[in-house]
Amino acid sequence: EVQLQASGGGLVQAGGSLRLSCAASGFTFDDYAIGWFRQAPGKEREQVSCISSSDGSINYANSVWDRFAISSDNAKNSVYLQMNSLKPEDTAVYYCAAASDGWCNAGMEYWGKGTQVTVSS
Repeated sequence: EVQLQASGGGLVQAGGSLRLSCAASGFTFDDYAIGWFRQAPGKEREQVSCISSSDGSINYANSVWDRFAISSDNAKNSVYLQMNSLKPEDTAVYYCAAASDGWCNAGMEYWGKGTQVTVSS
């Protein structure tokens, strides 16, 4: 059974940092695309950052590319999102997601429960 467990969310002031972690199990980590998505109240879910195992590419949303960094630890079956210079507009529920076809897209196959990130102004 594929499981994704996200953690690390919380309340932080604008300009602060948080590091999200996602522990994955039930699949061969190297073979899957894995990444972070977020959904703010009243908005559609958006891809924040994702690693495609098919070609090794890493994608970032335009709004975060210079502030966030995704990384993975294959030995620990984990993926991380370091978020710096946080802004109130980063407030959202953040989800870890994975896809067996190795490509990052909005229709990721597996989703974990989200972790709330709240950035106060």
